[in-house]
Amino acid sequence: MSALFVLAFLTALSPPAGAAQDEAYRRAGDLAAYLGVLPAAVVRGHPAGHPEGAMHGGAPRGRHDYHLVVALFDAASGARIEDAAVTATISGLGHVGGRRLQLEPMRIAGTITYGEFVSLPGSDRYTITVEIRRPNQAVPTRVDFTYQHPAR
Repeated sequence: MSALFVLAFLTALSPPAGAAQDEAYRRAGDLAAYLGVLPAAVVRGHPAGHPEGAMHGGAPRGRHDYHLVVALFDAASGARIEDAAVTATISGLGHVGGRRLQLEPMRIAGTITYGEFVSLPGSDRYTITVEIRRPNQAVPTRVDFTYQHPAR
């Protein structure tokens, strides 16, 4: 289940022609960003020794643990952006501040995405602010997503 699911997920993160602005897609300047939030159990499902099972130090085992994934593209050409430093700040509705995560580059199915594990307890509406800094870029590009996390 897990390898096929991740491959399907990465395919879904590929930029469709004329992508509309929706909850999982944002465009800022010359950059297009896609956000995915998957249960950490998907990563835990890899067989022992599989490289994806060791991502980010291994998948946590908590009930509310998720894998945050961001795919980045050049908005004009559709080419993947694979040389960025990416962080995400996650804040629940009405919460001040937030948790800041350094998203690690991940090579899956020959493509680079950025990700990290995060705990998302209960049902909440989260603001996920992603900052992308490319080499020789003085000011990072900022992209804000809204994610409605369902109760489990």
